[in-house]
Parts: sequence; structure tokens; C-alpha cells
Amino acid sequence: MKHIYKIKGMTCGSCKASVENSLRDIDDVSDVEVNLENQEATITMDKHIDIVELQKSLASKYTITQKEIKNVFTSTQSSSFEIEEEKSKLQQLKPLLLIIFYIASASVLLNYKNWSWSEFMLDFMGLFYIVFSFFKMLDLKGFPESFRMYDPLAKRVPFYGKVYPFIETALGLMFLMRFEINIALIITLIVLGITTIGVTKTLLDKKSIRCACLGTALKLPMTEATFIENAIMIVMATLMLIN
Repeated sequence: MKHIYKIKGMTCGSCKASVENSLRDIDDVSDVEVNLENQEATITMDKHIDIVELQKSLASKYTITQKEIKNVFTSTQSSSFEIEEEKSKLQQLKPLLLIIFYIASASVLLNYKNWSWSEFMLDFMGLFYIVFSFFKMLDLKGFPESFRMYDPLAKRVPFYGKVYPFIETALGLMFLMRFEINIALIITLIVLGITTIGVTKTLLDKKSIRCACLGTALKLPMTEATFIENAIMIVMATLMLIN
């Protein structure tokens, strides 16, 4: 018999391997297939195994639950489940929204005495890169695996995912120090343009994967907010180049 379960907490290839090995070690489990992108595990078992036993076999960072099956005859229950799922996504996005709010507030405070839109945007972009690169630096090993799941260049060139946090740090310093701004703006358009293509494709394909914008320390779902976050930076960089 085969059962499909949702597993939360997986962020990279090593997590996938760890979950597969742990579940395979359980008696009466004959095969395990883990889909990292969908955060799912298909378990083939000789007899039914209680979910409590499955959870015990996994490390504490992973949570396993039975996959919800939609029933066309229970529309009320389905819609309430969807509403709860939406609330959950908003709660997960709270750290991202708060960070953007604080970055915007700091940029305003730095320029409110002698207001200048161009100076505000340079400070915003600089702080944006520094803060976001900090979270990626917390897990330099796991970040590339998560990043390559949706960034087209990181998929083709794994080394790019490894140096990406350092690229962001360098761009942040360039904006804050007002050093070679035009070069930093052009690199921003290229780097975020590539990522936005991957994000857009992921959203159109309706894949359920984690966003690596804040590294692996904070578990964020890939949603329209990720697209908007990149779009803001691209628009700012474009306006700065035009001016």
C-alpha cells in the first residue's frame, strides 16, 4: 500500500536524503520517495503504520502529516481549509513583510531632513541587500540547494548559488557607499531579472516550494510577495538608471 504525506522542514538535498533514510529504516516500509519541491513523501508499506511512529523516526526539525484529500461533496470543508491555508501563508510571510517595512522606515529616516528620492532608493537598495544577504550567510551550505530550485542560472551553474550571498553583500556596500552606482544598478537588473524569471515560472506552474530570499533560517513559501519584492528592486534600479 502507498500513502502520501506532507513533510515540513526540508530545505535542501541533504534534508531529503535524511528523511528518506529515516523512513526506510522503519519496519514494514519497503520504499520511500521524497519530493523536495512539493514537500511530500510517498511511502510504500507492507501494512499500515501509524503516523506517530513515522514522526518518531524523523529528526525534530521535520513534521509529517497526512496529505489533505479534497472531496467534491464537502465544499464547505474545502473552502474553510483553503482559508486556513491562506492565513497560514500570510503568517509565514510576516517576517518578510516586517523586514521590508523596517528597511523602508530606516531609508526614510536617513533622508527625511534633506529629502531626495534617489538617495532614498539608494539607501533602500543598499539596506535590502545587506539584510537579505545576512540571512543567506547563516546557512551558506543549505542556501544554494534551496536557491537552485527556482533560479535558472543557479540550476545550470551550481557555483553561482554559492557566491550569490556575497554578490548581494557587495552590491549592498556599493549602494550604501555610493561606489560605482551605475555598475551596481546594471548588476541588480541582471541578477534579480534572472531570479524573477524563475519565480514567475514557479508561480505559473503552481509549484509549492520554499523561497530562499531569507536563506533557510526562515521558512517562507514562494508566493506573489516574492515576485513583488524583486519587482520593487528592479523598478528602483531602472528609475535610477533612467535618471
